[in-house]
Amino acid sequence: FEYTKFKKQPVYLTKKVATAQRKERFLSALARVSALQQAVDKPSPLIFQSLAGLYNAQEPKSSRQTTLYAESPNMAEFSEKKILMLCGDFMEDYEAMVPFQTLLAYGYDVDAVCPGKNAGDKCPTAIHDFEGAQTYSEKPGHNFALNADFDKLRGSEGYVGLVIPGGRAPEYLSLNEEVLSLVRDFFSSGKAVASVCHGQLVLAAAGVLQGKRCTAYPALQPTITQVGADWVAPDPISLAHTDGTLVTAAAWPSHPEFVQQFTSLLGASVQGAQGKKVVVLCGDYMEDYEVMVPFQALLSLGLEVHAICPGKKDGDKCPTAVHDFEGDQTYSEKPGHNFVLNGDFDSVKVEDYSGLVIPGGRAPEYLALNPKVVDLVKGFMAADKPVASVCHGPQILAAAGVLKGRKCTAYPACKPQVAIAGAEWVDPEPITMAKTDGKLITAAAWPAHPEFLAQFISALGVTVSV
Repeated sequence: FEYTKFKKQPVYLTKKVATAQRKERFLSALARVSALQQAVDKPSPLIFQSLAGLYNAQEPKSSRQTTLYAESPNMAEFSEKKILMLCGDFMEDYEAMVPFQTLLAYGYDVDAVCPGKNAGDKCPTAIHDFEGAQTYSEKPGHNFALNADFDKLRGSEGYVGLVIPGGRAPEYLSLNEEVLSLVRDFFSSGKAVASVCHGQLVLAAAGVLQGKRCTAYPALQPTITQVGADWVAPDPISLAHTDGTLVTAAAWPSHPEFVQQFTSLLGASVQGAQGKKVVVLCGDYMEDYEVMVPFQALLSLGLEVHAICPGKKDGDKCPTAVHDFEGDQTYSEKPGHNFVLNGDFDSVKVEDYSGLVIPGGRAPEYLALNPKVVDLVKGFMAADKPVASVCHGPQILAAAGVLKGRKCTAYPACKPQVAIAGAEWVDPEPITMAKTDGKLITAAAWPAHPEFLAQFISALGVTVSV
């Protein structure tokens, strides 16, 4: 990473040269995953090894399913709007994946980098949650796969914005002069920067907060004020704050506002979301990403989203499960965040909602036994409203008898159940794909969220122009 040398010798590129360089970078990305693609062609479970970070390099956009990308008239075949995400070991799990996959679903290209690591390497994440102690607890999260090389960056060149997740990574990233120089370049170039939780430690160390109004995780208040910034109290915790080209937030509950304000700075616009409501069908030990990423991504678009669970009410919590492949014959499971519901199951009426989301994990296998759940799913399908189901979620669709004659995918171990229910099985190759059949959208696992969300959003009649 020769940022200083680059700054001393600026290069002015013609449009033709810049286009050639974008093409070269794209072809280089394809080459980097050729070995991984060979693994994808092998039998399960190799294809499920945390490929979320490789989403952009899996296949050309032109060959993907019809998604939100095609719906946005301002989107080129290769996005002119690329975002950089600054990652590190033990960054907060949600604070990395929710912005990453949400921005991809919007239609942006996102490069996730980490000093000392390359594309294909992984960063372990940390799950930070409040569970009754005086401060947050920490548990191991997913392994986040990077999709670009930090050492190949040339400052902020080629990017329209920067995202800095929180967690514990910013503590050591704030000691890295290359990281600090990179951050300064984004600010001096007038580009959008979005930082959440402890991410503002990096901004403080870079000396870019003087005179700014910003918020952060509350424990950072002394540091924020000492560097000359005006402190904005994060009340409520879901608040995000914009000052010029800087967007800050205190923790992952703020993601809907955080993403909305950041994409607004980038010039994004959303049409068709006003007045529409979506229900998310939850249960204990649903997969952590598979509930929170859709939940917060849909909220960021301006949709009203209600998360419900049979036998529980607004304000109750569902424990979640972290499912990842770590070298065993099947996925590992670790405790995830505690997901807070914001709706009552018994008050939901199909006619009041525009669509339904069914996360995966272990919840669907017991939810499929609940007659009220089955009736709710039947109601959405009979009304021909968009239904999006991921991973083990199609177990509920199978139990409801709504899959006959449908083309759908799911977690591969669900193939017998899907086939017995009369569906036409679609192999999830690559793991990042999603399948739309009418108003039914299915996907195999959380690496597919960008396609899954883009197709569901399109089915809802919502479009995003970036």
